Amino acid sequence: MRTLYLAVSLSYIVTGFVVAVFFVFVFRRRFTGHFWSAALVAVIGAFLGGVVEYLLADVITKLASINGVFNVFPPIIVASIFLTIFANLSEQKDDYGD
Repeated sequence: MRTLYLAVSLSYIVTGFVVAVFFVFVFRRRFTGHFWSAALVAVIGAFLGGVVEYLLADVITKLASINGVFNVFPPIIVASIFLTIFANLSEQKDDYGD
């Protein structure tokens, strides 16, 4: 059972990092703490997306999943939402701070 929790946790961490890489290096979004703060926010968002998936499992059971254990859409969606909000806040801070 611990192996399952470890695998799901690592999957959320990797998902958060991948979303952060896309936002920072592909979409060229600027964040206050650069990549590492974006990665932290994305990982937190990925874990919260996992919680949302757990709470709303009946609603989103038809979405694609990996081995029936890890649903990829909620962590990606919530991590992306968190990074979008964080990027907007970072841009506002840059406008007033420097």
